[in-house]
Amino acid sequence: MKRLVEFELEDGGTILVEVEVPEEAGMVPAAAARGVPEKAQQTFEEALDKIRPAAQAIIRKLRALHDPPDEIEVEFGLKMSAEAGAFVAAAGVEANYKVTLTWKREQGEQG
Repeated sequence: MKRLVEFELEDGGTILVEVEVPEEAGMVPAAAARGVPEKAQQTFEEALDKIRPAAQAIIRKLRALHDPPDEIEVEFGLKMSAEAGAFVAAAGVEANYKVTLTWKREQGEQG
């Protein structure tokens, strides 16, 4: 079941995020709650701060390669929840990352 969660922004605005809420046996959503966004327990920026350490660790390790790339691109999915904020989307105990490393060689330079 999908729900809308309203995250406040640090500048005072708000953003609505559609989140997947797991259905529990015997649970029926209240009629009054339908279409009314749930208030997040933190700002959107605070929620995103939770995934920053993972992104920084990946980039730091890739930059530390013996022959570091000229460009690093890391792609991963995010999930949002009213309680937990943002977290890296995962299936089971695995998280999927797409990493692209690019080396640009000067003309005449041998690899």
